[in-house]
Amino acid sequence: MIPDPQGTIMALFLAFCRIGACVMVMPGFSSARLPMQIRLLLALALAMAILPLLWDGIYPLVRTDTISFLKIMFFESLIGATFGMIAHLYVLGMQFAATAIGTAIAFTGPPAQDVLEDTSENQLASMLAYGVLLLLFILDFHHVIFRAIVESYSSIPLGGAMTAQRMLISLTDTIVASFNIALRVASPFILYGFLFNTAVGLVNKLAPQIPVYFISTPYALAGGLLLLYFGIAALVNQYVTGFFRVFANM
Repeated sequence: MIPDPQGTIMALFLAFCRIGACVMVMPGFSSARLPMQIRLLLALALAMAILPLLWDGIYPLVRTDTISFLKIMFFESLIGATFGMIAHLYVLGMQFAATAIGTAIAFTGPPAQDVLEDTSENQLASMLAYGVLLLLFILDFHHVIFRAIVESYSSIPLGGAMTAQRMLISLTDTIVASFNIALRVASPFILYGFLFNTAVGLVNKLAPQIPVYFISTPYALAGGLLLLYFGIAALVNQYVTGFFRVFANM
């Protein structure tokens, strides 16, 4: 029998605030294709799993006054959302890189329904973002994030406010790392598009009466898809490796 049911439920709720906010914005778990009830039950199950590990640090704080308890709830949710947003921003970088790749290789068809969200997205961007996220799940990236959440209690203890400067530095570093890796994986296609369009421009100067743009677009697309075929394995591998490097340095 639980000696203090009310204190146990309040301690569980405090654990739920950090892990639940993280699950709410994590890539994959925050998808519109995943029902809200499943996300809620998953976050609750994770909170129940980590509560015994952190009981000595969480339970004493449930005896504080109401104002202090509400402050702890707010900061715990903010910390969890920051961890989830770091992962989400990095995955969004893949969509940015895929959009740049599609533009460079003239893959500019009408947008279709996104696989993960209720938005319209370029087919190439949707395929690459979904493929990277699938590979991250195969490599258990969610375990890495949940482990980082548990270990964060030692560096950011319960009740200890996470400063706005620290949050902004973490998010800014993530955006910089995401942009760098996105530019790195998209750079061969950007270079290909630049060289191809330069050659097309020279041909157009030599034969201005020929509609070179309409003739060259299928060749640009074919060459870009061929380059993507040979380079997609290295592209995805480099992006996934960079993701785990980001969380290893946290």
